[in-house]
Amino acid sequence: MVRTALYEAANSMLTRSQRMSALKAWALDVARRRGHKRALVALARKLAVVMHRMWLDGTTFLWSRSRKPAAEQAAV
Repeated sequence: MVRTALYEAANSMLTRSQRMSALKAWALDVARRRGHKRALVALARKLAVVMHRMWLDGTTFLWSRSRKPAAEQAAV
């Protein structure tokens, strides 16, 4: 069930989401080079890795790389 949920999340992120993120840009580049289906599977795996890391660290997802994490902003 988790695999299905990750695939559906990747599919909606790649096809339905209007907002651009580093993950979506990366997946679109993979889709251009390797094909849409492989890009979906690759994005699903990358989402799993990101969510696992977020779970361990307790961090939040940032849409762009230019924004600082909340902990760094509070220290400034």
